[in-house]
Amino acid sequence: MTEFKHFTVMKKEATDALNLRDGLVYVDATLGGGGHSEVILKAIPNGKLIAFDIDDDAINSASEKLKYYKNLTIIKDSYTNIKKVLQKIGIKKITGGVLIDLGASYHQLTCPQRGFSFMYDAPLDMRFGSQIDKTASDIVNSYSENDLVRIFSEYGEERFSKRIAKAIVEKRLKNPIKTTKELADLIIEATPKIKSKIHPATRVFQALRIEVNRELTNIDTFFNDVLDLLDNGAIISAISFHSLEDRIVKRFFKYHSQKCHCDKTQMICHCPPPKLELVTKKPIIATEEELKINPPSRSAKLRVAKRINVNNNEKNKS
Repeated sequence: MTEFKHFTVMKKEATDALNLRDGLVYVDATLGGGGHSEVILKAIPNGKLIAFDIDDDAINSASEKLKYYKNLTIIKDSYTNIKKVLQKIGIKKITGGVLIDLGASYHQLTCPQRGFSFMYDAPLDMRFGSQIDKTASDIVNSYSENDLVRIFSEYGEERFSKRIAKAIVEKRLKNPIKTTKELADLIIEATPKIKSKIHPATRVFQALRIEVNRELTNIDTFFNDVLDLLDNGAIISAISFHSLEDRIVKRFFKYHSQKCHCDKTQMICHCPPPKLELVTKKPIIATEEELKINPPSRSAKLRVAKRINVNNNEKNKS
């Protein structure tokens, strides 16, 4: 296994947004290399940080890095199970805030054995954690042509989805597609040669990664659950890396910060009060200094919101 390498994107901006206060409970929904977690832990010596990850490499690396912090609990589980996990460990409310850094980590994308990248010849895997039951190879070799077109179009916004899906189905009739190189070469052959800054396989590989890890569904599940867990004044600090993720975050924040959702023809509004207050009207992006150190941070967007109007009934929920 290659050495664990990780760049913490917008470390200062994402943690500053949490308005860190000692004595409160915080959640790092995506531990990764532990960069964000370390900043939080330093600021809350008398508080608690619960950090989630399903990647063994990330957990092993971060556990070593953060081993001297006694106020840290690392959970090997998906952030989609946050409600169940917090209930199990006796935490009723996230009093401080939650940070989530969406998408794949630098280590996952650059570790050849993980099968995320067309830059290395490796088994088509792309799972964030070993407990995920379906690999990219399973999808490529078992999904119908129509389903492949759908995920390449929806999750990769790939303009040549039909050509690529058809080529995959024809190829796998002879032999299963098992490696990243096989798939990347097939995509190159199946698509017209056009001038572009990105590799022809980029969008398909993104789409497969999202499908394997159920990324977009998981984001929706997480935000809906975490909204109920946040105490009054607690912060959500969310970093996304592509338009599909950012769209979900933006839409969720906007919906729950609006005062009314009634149809325009309705005379009287009976909507409950908003649950969120937007802290950032527009997304925060990486600084020029960070871009020089970590160019992939150019696609990162940070959005921040604050939980408001938590009533007594919600506070008393276990």
